[in-house]
Amino acid sequence: MNKKLADSYKEGYNAFSRIEVRKKRKHVVANPMKPKTTPYREWQRGWNAAYFENLEKLNGLGTRG
Repeated sequence: MNKKLADSYKEGYNAFSRIEVRKKRKHVVANPMKPKTTPYREWQRGWNAAYFENLEKLNGLGTRG
């Protein structure tokens, strides 16, 4: 596996649980990669994996489908 792509995935996964404070307001971290590129897709795939993992923790296993 390509190390850069693995790093993009990990960044996206970790970004799910982070927020940024801008002008005294909280914002979800957005995908910083250039759209329609493989690193962009890997970042998004990591974010989605963290999202669904969290969803299953909240609602129980097997709630994806």
